Amino acid sequence: MKIKGLRWVIIGLIFLATVINYIDRSALSIMWGNENVEGSIAQSLDLTKDDYGNILNIFMVFYALGQLFTGKIFDKVGTRIGYVLSIGVWGLSSFLHSTVRGFLSISIFRSLLGFSEAGNWPGAVKSNAEWFPIKERAIAQGLFNAGASIGSVIAPIFIATLFVAYGWKTTFMVVGSFGIIWIIPWLLINKAGPKKHPWITKEEQDYILDGQSEADKKDDGEAKGKSLKEILSHRESWAIVVGRFFLEPIWWLFVGWMPIYLFDVYGFDVKQVGMFAWVPYVGAALGSIAGGYVSGRIISKSNSINKGRKTTILIGGIIMFLGLVATVLFGSSAIVFVSIVFFVLFGFQFAIGNVQTLPSDFFGGKSVGSLAGLGGMVGVFSVIVMNWIVPRVVDAFGYNPIFVGIGIFVPLGVMAIFFFAKNIKSVE
Repeated sequence: MKIKGLRWVIIGLIFLATVINYIDRSALSIMWGNENVEGSIAQSLDLTKDDYGNILNIFMVFYALGQLFTGKIFDKVGTRIGYVLSIGVWGLSSFLHSTVRGFLSISIFRSLLGFSEAGNWPGAVKSNAEWFPIKERAIAQGLFNAGASIGSVIAPIFIATLFVAYGWKTTFMVVGSFGIIWIIPWLLINKAGPKKHPWITKEEQDYILDGQSEADKKDDGEAKGKSLKEILSHRESWAIVVGRFFLEPIWWLFVGWMPIYLFDVYGFDVKQVGMFAWVPYVGAALGSIAGGYVSGRIISKSNSINKGRKTTILIGGIIMFLGLVATVLFGSSAIVFVSIVFFVLFGFQFAIGNVQTLPSDFFGGKSVGSLAGLGGMVGVFSVIVMNWIVPRVVDAFGYNPIFVGIGIFVPLGVMAIFFFAKNIKSVE
């Protein structure tokens, strides 16, 4: 049996895994509420906003560690088994949220969820490097990243509906089951990489392999990956590390705190959050696909990876920066606020897919997952600092200083990529 366009089936499965990933991680914030929201997690377990901030940071600490260690695991065992381990653990962890009794038990299952969910990102970057020629990697990364956005679109409505009908415990049982079920089609379809897959057509195999870098072409699967010290000895690697340090908090500010912002500033309940919180992620999904498409078109026309990646990252940065300024100047109502965030997240995803593709532009083989994981870990530690700061600044001064601070991070992140990566190309 041969399947035409097998690479798109593979990225489709990873897209679906990412949708599940974001439904699982979003459930806590959507159902958290506060002491006044009937049946919410906060009210049921007598937990506070400080508890939420601490739990969010526990998740992020283990998510950061997971980025680094699962990147190494994916490089060692491959994407097929790596995904089985990652999504199997996070599905079970999400399901077990239904059994929590207080701060300690939530923290334990949240740490397992964070560590295992992190594998989705270095795993996807590595899979895209294997299955796509260079000129298509950004659009593949954009489709994968769109899964995060679509998951965030679906999650508020889906989770709020389940919450209203059955409560938060049953909701965790339902969403936790999705990842475990996903493993079945993944193992059936993803039998091997494009060099050895029995279902790939000769035309598609040649198209993929001819469009890869020389390092990827020479990789026989036996060579060892570079150590982190070797990877960081290249100036270009720091473009990813420093760039993601400044850019990651922009996305996570809205993923982690937008529902809480709507609870606090506009007095929303869980159902109202479900009606509003999904809108910005439509913009994020469109930005993911648009950023990959624009980058690919520029690379095809100019034959320059450097021009394609940097132009797209710059455009996304400008959109993000203007949007964050607008949240301070014009975010006077819930409708206006979520409309502005629509454009902020569009800009973020327009740029970040190309940033996440950089490890496969610089390296090949068993170093891609390691660098992607390292960049993700550093970015997440930046988010951890932000999550510690947010409740303290908000209690004293409100949310506007947070939007201003994150806005300053945008040009710093973009400039870091331009500074460290003078020319985006393979360093091997």
